[in-house]
Amino acid sequence: MSGKVLLIEDEELVGTMVRMNLESVGYQVDWARDGQQGLDLARTDSFDAILLDISLPGINGMEILSQLRTQGLATPIMMLTAQHEVSTKVKALENGADDYLAKPFDVTEMIARVGALVRRAQSDRVLPSDQMLQIGACWLNLDTRQALTNEGELTLGEKEAALLALLYRARGKALSRSDILEEVWGMDVSPSERTVDNFILRLRKLFEPDPDQPRHIVTVRGLGYRFHP
Repeated sequence: MSGKVLLIEDEELVGTMVRMNLESVGYQVDWARDGQQGLDLARTDSFDAILLDISLPGINGMEILSQLRTQGLATPIMMLTAQHEVSTKVKALENGADDYLAKPFDVTEMIARVGALVRRAQSDRVLPSDQMLQIGACWLNLDTRQALTNEGELTLGEKEAALLALLYRARGKALSRSDILEEVWGMDVSPSERTVDNFILRLRKLFEPDPDQPRHIVTVRGLGYRFHP
């Protein structure tokens, strides 16, 4: 069986056992040892299944589950936890978990359950919606203009969202300021090229890890801008 699995687990013994056994049957396993690292990986990479502990340092598993489902991530998620209470299991399933496996668990059963999740993901997979843009650890839903930014979740303005979408879909290609003005603002208004620069500064503040040294929305000297995923 092949597939890519994200394991978010802080217990060294459990994590080692899970990764070793999944890799032995052909899976690629990325292992995050705390909540924030796991959340960042889940947001920025593509996986066939996620194995998520509830009790984690930093952000706990329930919060990670909630954030990923709110963002629209459809990857199957199985909770791995020492918590046996029915109420905890019900809460996880209601929040969007696909499966729940209590510790200690049988390795054979764990592998079988992961296999079922991976098969479901691979058989049901569709291309990611072109309405959901991922920029590092941030994202933008073009349907609602809702975005996760350096300032938290907020709603972008119409032109901000349109500009980011244009750059994103032309990624790797340099766009001139005049091209951007024509595509985003159209011919019925007369903003200046300085308007484009001001909007770029705003988007960098929202989406760049370091706005002063941008790595996604970069300047092409003498021309305009280029987007790098």
